Amino acid sequence: MKKLLAILGSPHKNGSSAAMLSQACETAEDAGWEVTTIYLYEEHISFCTGCRKCMQHGICIYEDGIQKIARLLKCCDAVVLSAPVYWANVPAAVKNMFDRLLGTAMEDTAAFPRPRLSKNQKYLILTSCNTPFPFSWICGQSRGAIRAMDEFFKTSGMKSMGRITWAGAKGSPDLPDRTVKKIRRCFSGSYKIRVM
Repeated sequence: MKKLLAILGSPHKNGSSAAMLSQACETAEDAGWEVTTIYLYEEHISFCTGCRKCMQHGICIYEDGIQKIARLLKCCDAVVLSAPVYWANVPAAVKNMFDRLLGTAMEDTAAFPRPRLSKNQKYLILTSCNTPFPFSWICGQSRGAIRAMDEFFKTSGMKSMGRITWAGAKGSPDLPDRTVKKIRRCFSGSYKIRVM
């Protein structure tokens, strides 16, 4: 059975990002995946201190909620990260998770960093933005968040299942049919769906 790690990077469990993640989890379960969900804002994760000891050990040396996420990330077949757009970027909790997973995601070398996760692992990025389309795209509101999430997973060695943005969401839990269909397609084998 394939394992999916679902991470909600929003403080709102009933908001638009949560609705997107819920749809992804439901679709994955219907397709036979085993789903583990992490509510990032409920985890106790301290700020990264920049000691870089994780680069030697492959995992952060400070024990807190990041250890569980690192273990799940290493053994999953795919990860879905759903996060809202805050100031044209990811929320602080998501950025901190990336910082704390540095050594889990990559190995430092003399040249370019070497990925520590598998190219057989996939990732799906889901993001919601208050700014309506096309202004969300024209003003670049979602691009910063997508870029930050994409950079982490690409650097770790994983392959993209897709990037889906729900513009004009304004915290609504009611997903548009179009967004539901896009999320479903990601689990039907139609990888590399780029939707902004």
